[in-house]
Amino acid sequence: MNNVDVAVVGAGPYGLSVAAHAIEAGLDVRVYGRPMNAWDKHMPVGMLLKSEPFASHLADPARRFTLAAFCETYGFPYAYAQPTPVERFVDYGRWFADHNVGDRVSSTDVTSVERDGDLFLLTLATGDQVRSRCVVLAVGFLPFSRTPEPLRGLPGSLQAHSSQVHDLGEYAGQKVAVIGAGQSAIETASLLKEAGAHPYLVARTERLLWNSTPVADRGLLSRCLAPQSGLGTGWRSWTWSERPELVRHLPEKVRHHIVRTTLGPAGSWWLKDRFAGVETILGAQVMQAEAQEGVSLSLRRSSGEASRLQVDRVIAATGYAVDLRRMALLSPLLRNAVDHRLQLPVLSKDFETSVPGLFMVGLAAAATFGPVMRFVHGARFAAATVAPALLEHVTGARYPRVVPLQRAVRNGSSVR
Repeated sequence: MNNVDVAVVGAGPYGLSVAAHAIEAGLDVRVYGRPMNAWDKHMPVGMLLKSEPFASHLADPARRFTLAAFCETYGFPYAYAQPTPVERFVDYGRWFADHNVGDRVSSTDVTSVERDGDLFLLTLATGDQVRSRCVVLAVGFLPFSRTPEPLRGLPGSLQAHSSQVHDLGEYAGQKVAVIGAGQSAIETASLLKEAGAHPYLVARTERLLWNSTPVADRGLLSRCLAPQSGLGTGWRSWTWSERPELVRHLPEKVRHHIVRTTLGPAGSWWLKDRFAGVETILGAQVMQAEAQEGVSLSLRRSSGEASRLQVDRVIAATGYAVDLRRMALLSPLLRNAVDHRLQLPVLSKDFETSVPGLFMVGLAAAATFGPVMRFVHGARFAAATVAPALLEHVTGARYPRVVPLQRAVRNGSSVR
């Protein structure tokens, strides 16, 4: 049985960034999971990242392996207001992993994590086991997909969450109801239309919202009044994006409100033309779904009027909700030992749970550090914060956190 200092569970942007920093600190690190698998297999083909390229870097300590550097190396465009295809982002993440983590990545998934004295015992899908001094859970968004209750009784052949949809070509020629009003719903409906399906977008909102077209060259006064950040423009967005350590000190209810309302449901400016022609049913809530010659949806309008929609299949683009109970890989004893509020894990300033040596980053940390943890842009802050804590836990020593959260820039091969 192998023993390691740090086991990182999850090989997405957060897991790879934490690993890069921990390796640089001299720790024996292993990362479990196929690099960028969720982005590769659980995002629709043809998707474009909503975040700007400057907000889509993974984080190595020297800032050498940015998305800008990858694009420069392989001749891809990299510019403000030019969205990144998900396929390119996957390739970038794997390029980052090759250069920063190398053979310390195992494509084998972890099936369980439990306490073993002062260590953690990880069981892999192969049946092999590994002991680790620390565990960093970078499980991303997949465990937390949220599906409206009326759809949960439908068979999997008729309904799916948007995170389960990859090749939209399989929906060609079918009527598909897409539930939701955010970027995922609008882009999924657009891609369905382009794939030859007949989508209907069903949402409770009375009108769809769209992000404004970005302005590349703003004047000094405009930039001072509304600075650019990884979460958009404005001082409030800048604070949530660039100073997440401050968010942690806000009252719990305020933090939760910020996470819920920052960058709420809206479509990207570049989707508007592609979405044209998609049928919309707005101001409507799904009350019941029955498997009858496809799917029969019972809708209730905001006016109280009832109606029905007959489709072949349904896709729920209804987001994610962190719930500690859905971290199934944690043993019941370990999961019960994690302090939480309404099933949202409570984390220290170093992303550590109430169980010493057990850390959580990414979406699971949003309730503590704010909305930037929902986005790739938060990976640098998380990695630069967690790595010193890992070193201290393993060796008793601690180096200063010298890598600040990356600043928003629009070009260049590295971020300074």
